[in-house]
Amino acid sequence: MKKRKILFLGESYRADAITWMKGLKEFGDFEIITWELKTPNNSKLNRFKRIAEYFFSPISIRKIIRQEKPDMVIAERTTSYGFLAALSGSKTIAIAQQGRTDLWPESSVLYPFKKFIQKYAFKKAHLIHAWGPVMTISMREIGVDMNKVLVIPKGIDLTLFSPSINNSNKIEAIVTRSLQPEYRHDSILKAFAILHKKGIDFSLTIVGDGTRLQFLKDLSKELQIENKVIFTGRIPNTDLPKLLQQSNIYISMPITEGVSASLFEAMACNCYPVVSDIPGNQSWIKHRENGQLIEIDNIEMLAEELIWSFENVQSRNNAILENRKFVEENANYDINMKVIADKYHELLDSRVII
Repeated sequence: MKKRKILFLGESYRADAITWMKGLKEFGDFEIITWELKTPNNSKLNRFKRIAEYFFSPISIRKIIRQEKPDMVIAERTTSYGFLAALSGSKTIAIAQQGRTDLWPESSVLYPFKKFIQKYAFKKAHLIHAWGPVMTISMREIGVDMNKVLVIPKGIDLTLFSPSINNSNKIEAIVTRSLQPEYRHDSILKAFAILHKKGIDFSLTIVGDGTRLQFLKDLSKELQIENKVIFTGRIPNTDLPKLLQQSNIYISMPITEGVSASLFEAMACNCYPVVSDIPGNQSWIKHRENGQLIEIDNIEMLAEELIWSFENVQSRNNAILENRKFVEENANYDINMKVIADKYHELLDSRVII
């Protein structure tokens, strides 16, 4: 029987996208082809070029569909590639909401336009992915047909992200989020400066790359903690489990969150989560039960809770065991991607009958 073919619209280099496509090949035996915008979004001039490219992209996508004849189109982000999927003319479309709403930032002049194109994408899609419950709130509010929504995270590879015991007598923290302003790495560094002043020993590993790299390196020098902070730069996702296993506390302070695979990866590797107190994290973390929830930009609270987490060894150890069990039951890539792949085949079978 001929393999079914999927056209993926989205940034194919992202770890999230790689997981999605790999799972569909592995558990659905799909052939995947990809299309993405070629202009990087890294300067004002490029932003205009990217908007122009986006404007003409439906023509490119329809051309690929004519040539490759994919059985279905899937796309990430309801306000960008998801809208392009809706315009593609494909008979079967699945789109994924990436953030809590995808309508970000709320202060953007494009907000009303994004709202309009998102509504259109939701209407045209035959299947809508919500990687976690927090994403369904905004969907219900705008009247999305919830029968089309599949609420399940892609999951993480639990053989790769495996638990390890860290008996270190100091805080060995790790941050694995992109070095962008919305992830508040500066607040994290300032909290660790408070620990340093109190004479508390620590090491802090900041993984990844982004526009704030140099700024954060300069800030760590200014705060006189540069000899305790390691900036790894961009690393392959396969190197990440080892770094997580060497750490005992995972920190993530975004101001908005959908469903964080980074949090699941940390929980799977026995890192104790200290994260921002926002809906995307509240879905998984209960304060001082299986992690800590910190007010955004409250550096004093972050410093205090890091000390509390480290001193309350029993509580931390209980949380670590509970979190690993939770991830095994709810975010197992092998189980979840099989469910998603089966759903695609089921959708395609039903579309053929129609």
